[in-house]
Amino acid sequence: MEIRTFTGGGFGENAYLVSCPDTGRCVAVDPGSGAPALVQAIDAGGLSLDAILLTHAHLDHIEGVADVRARHPEVPIWLHPADRGLYDGVLQQARMFGLQTAEQPPPTDELVPGETYDFGSVSLEIRFAPGHAPGHVIFVSHATKQALVGDVVFQGSIGRTDLPGGDFRTLIESIRDTVLTLDDDVVLYPGHGPPTQVGHERVTNPFLVPHYGGELA
Repeated sequence: MEIRTFTGGGFGENAYLVSCPDTGRCVAVDPGSGAPALVQAIDAGGLSLDAILLTHAHLDHIEGVADVRARHPEVPIWLHPADRGLYDGVLQQARMFGLQTAEQPPPTDELVPGETYDFGSVSLEIRFAPGHAPGHVIFVSHATKQALVGDVVFQGSIGRTDLPGGDFRTLIESIRDTVLTLDDDVVLYPGHGPPTQVGHERVTNPFLVPHYGGELA
């Protein structure tokens, strides 16, 4: 599995192009402001786009969905149903930050935790990880030891919980159950900032060290 990052916008959000080198099939994960460059990369590489996969529906992770759909109008859009309200309220989300954005094409399919999304020879396990957003999920490739974790955990930090639908206790439980149960050498690709590894965050992340293996604060 190959992962390319396209970072853009005032939020510095990471959009990911995840491709299968064996077949040339790919998916776009969280297409934000970097979506136009991501679409160009699909065309330049002669790749076949199977789907748009969304870890959650905050503004910065979905504002480029329309850009992808403009070039690939039939591509399905996958989202956990608990985040549909956020998705449909994208204009209100933008106003919260004093911004303007466009309505996005509606999701077409629902992500189901415990199932996998497969394309080419790639298999992504869908894990439910609420706390930053009520319908947040992460995508894990066990074969290649890579995970796309959205805004659940970052290098040295965790997702914010002060936005609508956020909850600190729930987020910490999600990190413990869905991220820290992965092998230490699994590479994490977050929604903002550089990649990191499970083992590094387990022992150095100041938000996680006091909680790992113990009671919540």
